[in-house]
Amino acid sequence: MTKQTKISSTIDYSKNGKHYGYLSIPHSTNKSGWGSIHMPIISIRNGKGPVAVFTGGNHGDEYEGPISLMKIARSIDHNNINGQIIMIPALNFPAFMSGDRNSPIDGLNMNRAFPGKRDGSVTSMIADYLTTKIIPLSDVLVDIHSGGKTMMFSPFVTYQNVPNIGINQKAKEAALAFGAPICLEIVELDPDGMLDTIVANMGKIFVGTELGGGGTSTTETIKIAETGIKNILAHFNIIDEKPKSSEEMGFGPTRQMQMPDPKSFTFSEDTGIYESLIDLDVPVKIGEALGQVHFPEKPELKPVIYKTKIKGVLIGRAHKALINPGDFLALVAEEIY
Repeated sequence: MTKQTKISSTIDYSKNGKHYGYLSIPHSTNKSGWGSIHMPIISIRNGKGPVAVFTGGNHGDEYEGPISLMKIARSIDHNNINGQIIMIPALNFPAFMSGDRNSPIDGLNMNRAFPGKRDGSVTSMIADYLTTKIIPLSDVLVDIHSGGKTMMFSPFVTYQNVPNIGINQKAKEAALAFGAPICLEIVELDPDGMLDTIVANMGKIFVGTELGGGGTSTTETIKIAETGIKNILAHFNIIDEKPKSSEEMGFGPTRQMQMPDPKSFTFSEDTGIYESLIDLDVPVKIGEALGQVHFPEKPELKPVIYKTKIKGVLIGRAHKALINPGDFLALVAEEIY
């Protein structure tokens, strides 16, 4: 007999109406022996129909998801939808409350913790609850990310090319409907433990985003997130509206791109200060200088230059200046014509 999750919800997902509640996650500490963490969750339901799940704060230093989901939840009248919307504004709630990428409780990265364990640490229990209780309810799951404190991205929406599965055409259509300036086909470098991999393996539609970064949000990235969420709801006929295109938002036509191979990524091999030499959204050629690493302890040394390995467009770069070997420096994507 399969043991049930240790997490309980104050919301009955089968009930109509708009319900704000929380997941009670057991967490015994020296200061609270029988304590728990209360993680907010929202259910908006009006009869049977498509079910869309939205998550923000998968990493705790990414803010477009939490902000846009809270705003849209407050604005929606359950009588005006068809089906159900489930929102978790901050999926890794402990990390979100501390402003860190990973949980301060167990040090885990939520997006490497799936499918989770019912009797694991806090992050693992949350992943298990999503895997066993929320994803099975969904027709589509949208996970809203940005670059956090250490990375910066041109705003893009993603769909996966999953190893041994391929491209889910419905996921691609949903990603295009989201309406971000860039729609990127991704192949994850390290797919194990990721939310998108679990959703795809369960036969569900997954859409992701990277909307800016730097540990903050902007009016532009919030606009893209809010409009994208509504576009997904319209695409799945949960709300009776027409999706807005990237052009209608003032960003020009959505550009379709892909990451053809690992050469799209550039990682540091040095410790020092990284200087980016190319701005985001700028086309690059093979062998073009992306950035350089300076050595503050040996100022007489010339910087090490990092060059592109593929032709394309720079859509991601390091946001932090102090870097170490293995740190992300740049992402170049190839346009699909």
